[in-house]
Amino acid sequence: MHKEIAKRKKEYMKLLSVVVFGSALWFFPLPEGLSLQAWHLFTVFISAIFAVIINAMPIFTSSILALATVVLTGTLTTKQAYSGFSESFILLIIVAFLIARGVIKSGLGKRIAFLIIKKFGTSSLKLGYSVVAADMFISPAFPSNTARSGVLFPIVNALAADSGSKVTDGTRKRLGSFLMMTSMAGITLSSTLWLTAMAANPAGTKMAKEVGVEISYGSWALAASLPVLILFFLVPWVIFKIYPPELKETPDAPKIAQEALEKMGPIHRNEWIMGGTFIGMVALWIASSSLGLDKTAIAFLGLGVLMLTHIFTLQDLRNEGDALGTLVWFAILYAMSKYLNELGFMGWVGDHIAQGVSGFSWPVVYVSLIVGYVLIHYFFVSQTAQMLALFSVFLSVAMQAGVPPELMAYMLLFATNFNAIITPQGSSANVIYTGSGYIEPKEVYKVGGIVTLVNTLVFLTVGTAWILMIM
Repeated sequence: MHKEIAKRKKEYMKLLSVVVFGSALWFFPLPEGLSLQAWHLFTVFISAIFAVIINAMPIFTSSILALATVVLTGTLTTKQAYSGFSESFILLIIVAFLIARGVIKSGLGKRIAFLIIKKFGTSSLKLGYSVVAADMFISPAFPSNTARSGVLFPIVNALAADSGSKVTDGTRKRLGSFLMMTSMAGITLSSTLWLTAMAANPAGTKMAKEVGVEISYGSWALAASLPVLILFFLVPWVIFKIYPPELKETPDAPKIAQEALEKMGPIHRNEWIMGGTFIGMVALWIASSSLGLDKTAIAFLGLGVLMLTHIFTLQDLRNEGDALGTLVWFAILYAMSKYLNELGFMGWVGDHIAQGVSGFSWPVVYVSLIVGYVLIHYFFVSQTAQMLALFSVFLSVAMQAGVPPELMAYMLLFATNFNAIITPQGSSANVIYTGSGYIEPKEVYKVGGIVTLVNTLVFLTVGTAWILMIM
């Protein structure tokens, strides 16, 4: 009884601290250069994030309270506040959840998982490396990291479940949490390595070209290759140390996987249908840019095929509460981040960072701007939005300070990708993994923050020296 009272008291104190924090910011004197609307929106947004970080409430609860606050106070109109629910890429995330259910239900996920375990399953760390390697192999053909996570997530999900690690029975940390976090971190590296691995990359090279910096597919891959290779070996190991799975060594797993594959027998009807649908979706996603096809519509088409063939049913849809919850909180935070940018808050922060480093030597300016660019992603729910808002501003300030234009352009473009795991909403790809239940949002802030620090240090040291050498 006393423990329950103490627990409740602790929860109330956390809630009170969020209210005090938000109220103090709300009534804080308006900073020069900002509108009251922008300041109030920032206050609500950062208070919602603060509530999640201190574990005062789940991200779903925090988000819907933030939505109610911005609408009822008139900070945003209803059209602005609800605009995130109409974004196609958010629907793509939800459909990816549902298709992942089909991959598992059909048995295809189990078969793929056992094949991977048979090959690499002697340790959890080897499984982590195999997932990241698979991502890097397929990423050049996927200009959408959201779509790519939709391919990887079902496999990782099946790999976790068939290793005896499930959310429903409380064994998520046996292996699943580690694999999900590692795969999510791996996407930040694969998106950095290839020009065509993330939608914002080509747009960034076009912006760089406008100031005289030419970046080709080959030069991008060369510049990113050494730091990404180092991080490929480093990041899974770091996660293994700071966010370890309970199951570390599995010497008998390959034999068990082989026996399970023999027991499953030949591929059956549902697996063929699921595999054909999956391959068809991947092929259409790869060709979507050249054919002018919408990626979300492709995902809906695949889901429709699975429903027609009864691999995914309406009952399965009713059971997918996590997908609906993810749709709600991510759509809300995306809309708030979008209007923070449109109302000038992000530009205001960028300008102040730029002013703060003026007059220093170019190495100091360079490091300060890159670190600032990485940290400011706490406020963005879109990597593309951050790049469009701040890339030109930061590059211009750096060039005026004498930073080599090619070095700064490359590093800003790389940072747009390697900073994505800094928050649960830092990339639309993150949301699929976080929404699985294997990873809690507060864990992303901790582990993702450390991974982002490692990424940043490697790129600012080895990456900088490498780019200067090959320029």
